[in-house]
Parts: sequence; structure tokens; C-alpha cells
Amino acid sequence: MKLRLFTPRHFQRLIKRSLPTTLFGRSLLIIVLPVALMQIAVTWVFFDAHWQTVTSRLSDGLAGDVAWAVESYQDDPSPAAMARLSDRAEKSLSLSLALQPGRALPVGRRANPFAVVDRSLERALAQRLDAPFWFDTTRYPAYVDIRVQVNEGVIRILAPRDRAFATQGHIFVLWMTVATLLLTAIAILFIRNQTRSIERLASAADDFGKGIDAPAFKPHGAREVRQAAHAFLAMKSRIQRHIDQRTALLASVSHDLRTPLTRLKLELALAEPGPRNAEMKRDLAEMEHMIDEYLAFARGEGGEAMETIRLKGLIDEVSEGALRAGAEVHVDADPELTASVRPNALKRALSNLVMNAAVHGEHIEVSAAARVAGGVEITVDDDGPGIPEDRYEDAFKAFNRLDEARNQNDKGVGLGLAIARDVARGHGGDVTLDRSPMGGLRAVVRLPG
Repeated sequence: MKLRLFTPRHFQRLIKRSLPTTLFGRSLLIIVLPVALMQIAVTWVFFDAHWQTVTSRLSDGLAGDVAWAVESYQDDPSPAAMARLSDRAEKSLSLSLALQPGRALPVGRRANPFAVVDRSLERALAQRLDAPFWFDTTRYPAYVDIRVQVNEGVIRILAPRDRAFATQGHIFVLWMTVATLLLTAIAILFIRNQTRSIERLASAADDFGKGIDAPAFKPHGAREVRQAAHAFLAMKSRIQRHIDQRTALLASVSHDLRTPLTRLKLELALAEPGPRNAEMKRDLAEMEHMIDEYLAFARGEGGEAMETIRLKGLIDEVSEGALRAGAEVHVDADPELTASVRPNALKRALSNLVMNAAVHGEHIEVSAAARVAGGVEITVDDDGPGIPEDRYEDAFKAFNRLDEARNQNDKGVGLGLAIARDVARGHGGDVTLDRSPMGGLRAVVRLPG
């Protein structure tokens, strides 16, 4: 088995994957991490340079008083001397002394979360006392229990906790923690307020890309974000003006072209029937169909409002055209499946896909289902000749008919798939092609939820 070396590049990738991906998370990390590191460093310095030093000195002082008390008792172990020693220690040193005759030292003691306290006191007692000793810093909240073995038994000494170590250290840690949390909360509020304006700008841009007008959007946030928002609004206005001008131009072209076409159709209807007359009628019908295709591709369906519809009914309606064209269509869709779409635009896109399948195949399967990641997926399969995989993207190009791969469509101008993809992307989704299980082409329409 070959072992992989952990190189600096792997370390960089690991750090990159561990870092937040959002602007909010990264900004918060930039602000909070240095503050937290500074607080940790200050706390560490405080404990290392101050708290431990003070605790060590307090432990030394308490160990000296305990050693004095034990030595004084050993000099005169009589009950009267013990009583005087206990009274003197209580008044002068705040120590409570008691002799426990015939007792032995306890075995073991409970662990202290602050082990440095036990280590400091144990070291001080070991330096001052020659006799065996035992102590416990966790049994009583306000006292330290110290016991020393003597010939008559055990001398038990209860000392105030603040005589063994600095008891106010946790206050400092508490204030540092509260300060860190307060600074973090303030940073979250300010950063969230700044990133919200960027999210609004991104949402407005996404809505505009889907053809949804967002009149309530106004620039907010920092100066740079407002500049970007103003630039977006100016760009949106220019694009909308261009679309309006193009739509007006196309409406004029449509009117100008349809008028002579109507006159020609009328003249042909009044003319004597004949082979040339029939050919001219077919040419006019093809010209009219081509004009409709061009206008549909250039105009799009951006002005249509979004509606929540049941996809089953729309697919059934689209499939009727393929049935009339002689194809066999099978629809598999949940009657309750809904989606927020522009009905006419989606109907045109699905109609292009289904009719394209009907032209090149005899059997068609149309299915619709909800996606696990959200949204819906509509699939159109046929049993036609299909398209080579390296030509899938070429099929979406406008006016590209792929004559060498698919049969010639007399009325088509190579805009069906282009219109379908344009409509799907206008909804925030996409259309992709794949090999169908039926042997032909599969078109997959993915729409967001």
C-alpha cells in the first residue's frame, strides 16, 4: 500500500475547505478570529504571569503556617497546648485546627478541574512538611481541607480557600468571555447588515435574469455596494430599453410583412387553381411559419407573469399536437405536481421539444417529476435517429438544423431547441440533451423550485 505524503498544497486545500464559503462567514472570521486570539493570548499571559505566581505565593504562605502549627504541636503534644495552639491559629491565621486521635490519612482525593491549584499547594506542602500529608481543594466551597500525620493521629486543618490560591481569577476569565461574546454579537449585527444589501442586489439581478421585475429594489449598504447597485440599475434600464426597442421594431416588421403576405394569399385564393398556384401557397405558408419562428425567438416571453400551474394538464395539452401529427405519446406525470412558471412560454418550449420528437420518431414518452434538490424535471424521449453526443450543444444554436444527423424538417428553421433553452434559462433552469433509453434523443428540462 502506497502512502501519500501530506504536502503544503494538501494543507492549503484542507484549510480552504474548512473556511466559510459565504461573505458573511468570512467577514465574521476576519473580525472575530483576531479578537478571540487576542483574548486567549491575554488570558494565557494573565494566568501564566500573574495568577500562577500569586497562587504559588499564597500556597507557600499557607504551607508555612501549616508547618508552624504542626511543629508547634510536636514540641508540646499535650491537650492544653493543643487547645492554646488551636485558639491562636484561629485568631491570628484564620486556620481551624483539630486533632483526630488514632486516625490515618485518607487514601486518594477527588480531581480538581484546576489542576494547577493542587500542584502548587502540593509542591509547597512537600517543601515545608517532613510528615505525610493529604489535602482536598474540592470538598468544601470556601475551605481547603489539609491533614498531616502525627504520632498521636491526624491534625486536620481547614484553611480559607483564598489563602491557598487567587480566587478572583475566574472573574477575569468571565469578563474576557463576556467581552468576546459582546464584540462577536456587534460584529454579527454590522456584518449581517452589510451582506444583506449584497444579497438583495444578487436577488434583484437573478430576478432580472429570469424576467421578473423587482421595482422595490433600492441601493442599500456601504458606498461600494450602492455603487454596484446603481450600476446594475443603469445596466437594467439600458437592457430593458433595448428589449423594448427591439420588440417595437419586431412588431413593425411583423405588421409590414404580414400585410403583403395577406394580399398574396388573397390573390392566390382568387386565382385559378393549378400546380404553380399550389406551390406558391406552400411557399407563402413556409414564409409565414418562418416569420412566426423568428419573432418568437427574438421576442421571447419576458412580459408574461409567473403562475403556479399543474404540469400534468400543460403536458397533456402539448402532447395533443404530437398525437395529431401521428405520433404515439405516453405521459407520465403526477397530477398534483405544480411549478411556478410562465405558462405560455413553457408551453411553447415543451411544444417545440415534443413536436421535434414527433417529427423524428414514432413513439414519445413525456414524464415530469420533482427533483430531490428542489424544482421539477420534465423529460421528453423519442425513438428517432438521435444526435451524436459531440453535436448536442450545436443543436441549441439558432438556425442550426443538423441535417446530416436528423431528418429534414421542411417547415423548421432551426430555432425549436434554441427557443426551448432560452425559455428554460429564463425561468432559472436549463435544457440538456442525452441518449434516450428508447434509442433516440432525450431532452431534459430542469426548472427551479
